Amino acid sequence: MIGYLNKEESLKKHLQQILNSRNLDSQKALISAIAAELEIDSLTCAAALVHLIQAGDLATPFTEQKTEPKPSLKIIPPGIKMVRYRLDVGSKHQITLEGIKKVLIEESGVDKNNIGNIHIHGLYTLIDLPDEMPPDIFQHLKSVEINQHKLDIRRVKKRNKKRAGPHIRRGRRPGSEVSDQVSGKA
Repeated sequence: MIGYLNKEESLKKHLQQILNSRNLDSQKALISAIAAELEIDSLTCAAALVHLIQAGDLATPFTEQKTEPKPSLKIIPPGIKMVRYRLDVGSKHQITLEGIKKVLIEESGVDKNNIGNIHIHGLYTLIDLPDEMPPDIFQHLKSVEINQHKLDIRRVKKRNKKRAGPHIRRGRRPGSEVSDQVSGKA
């Protein structure tokens, strides 16, 4: 019984710290959506979550995402120059393809058909957007948040493709140390 009280006090302490330091609007929305989908009240949903925490099963749905989501392959209308951007949110921030698209459409006004090649990685996302993004919208997107993480959008520079050719290795040729020893250069 004493162990249970200690766990309860610890839980209360952690909850109070979170309540004092975090904005929980997105989590509240998630609980409401889950409760509505399961046709239960929010208190029952919260009780089930506490049970998952106590059973040690809560981390499973959020940490077992070993496979990367498949990138979206969109056909961009011809004539639109696309540019690669990097967003500082990824799968570890619990974002989805649809979530990224929704935020970009709402916050920047970009047409959904002009969003292409979304590659969600662990801590970041690569995405192709039209080149003619106005500077004020670009600055606004830097501060927009998804799941309490700033997008901090940046343009990705293209890599130099000249390096893809045959590599020439300079220096000694294999077996040259034998000829150097014979000639006295060793």
